Amino acid sequence: MTEEPLRIGVLGAARIAELSIAGPARVTGHRLVAVAARDRSRAEAFAAEHDVERVLDSYADVVSDPAVEVVYNPLANGLHAPWNLAALAAGKHVLTEKPSASNTEEAAEVRDAVAKAGTVFMEGFHYLFHPVTRRLHELLESGELGELRHVETTMVMPAPPDTDPRWSLPLAGGALMDLGCYSLHAQRVLAPWAGGVPRLVAARGGERPGAPGVDEWLDADLEFPGGATGTARCHMAHDGWEMSCRIVGSHGEATAVNFVQPHLDDRVRVRTASGERVEMLGRRSSYTYQLEAFAAHLRRGVPLRLDADDALATMRLIDDCYRSAGLPLRPRTALPSTP
Repeated sequence: MTEEPLRIGVLGAARIAELSIAGPARVTGHRLVAVAARDRSRAEAFAAEHDVERVLDSYADVVSDPAVEVVYNPLANGLHAPWNLAALAAGKHVLTEKPSASNTEEAAEVRDAVAKAGTVFMEGFHYLFHPVTRRLHELLESGELGELRHVETTMVMPAPPDTDPRWSLPLAGGALMDLGCYSLHAQRVLAPWAGGVPRLVAARGGERPGAPGVDEWLDADLEFPGGATGTARCHMAHDGWEMSCRIVGSHGEATAVNFVQPHLDDRVRVRTASGERVEMLGRRSSYTYQLEAFAAHLRRGVPLRLDADDALATMRLIDDCYRSAGLPLRPRTALPSTP
């Protein structure tokens, strides 16, 4: 690496951090300079496995550490906004797992904090940086698929354990927060080929048994200004896995078989009047592409497609879905005094 590596501090030792930041940092040469977790032994194990330079006592210590340039936040959803705000107040750049906050009000506070801090904030929609998603957009841009008519995004998975924080309303859990945010975001970014961003037409959802207010599944119907329609589906207690994006145009259609996990399946199926084909776009991690893009922006000013305004717009759509489905908005979480 010829550029100065990023100096990254990690909040928590969650498993997602192994895939989303530890592996990419190792591949790209960026430094993990600090980590803290509620259980220090977990932080120590994470540091030993992933070559993190120091283990600190608390999240607050990571945020305030002068050696930390970028704070990576993979905590439970309800802790995204509080610690994003703390990091921004400390003058750090922030790469946060999605969504950026628990609700629109919090997301607006994060957006305002970014403007005040003058630092870089990005919500981790890593799929957007992978050649699989770029190819879908290229097929629209080239005209091969014709005019956009319909989009289907599906995010379903088997149920995590009942004790998982994704089933906790106080921690801003739910299928839409964990999975459906991808379904909605993947449709929002089609605005350049759809006459603008989509609006919600209707949403339906079902609660997790034993977890009042927490959505086990949610389906949303969308409409674009240009007349195209969208269906965004998520289910967090399904009988299998599917993370697909299907784009239908006036001249053909294309489907990314697994647009969120292209490292597992990088196929894009294209069907037009000329025939059918399958394109293989590579199984390099989308998280690695994401970290490279984030670093390129910080070091060379290369534009990023994701910022705090984009995160706020996605959160507004999430809240619209909850209201339409008759489910409560996710509550605000107070900043903990301990890690």
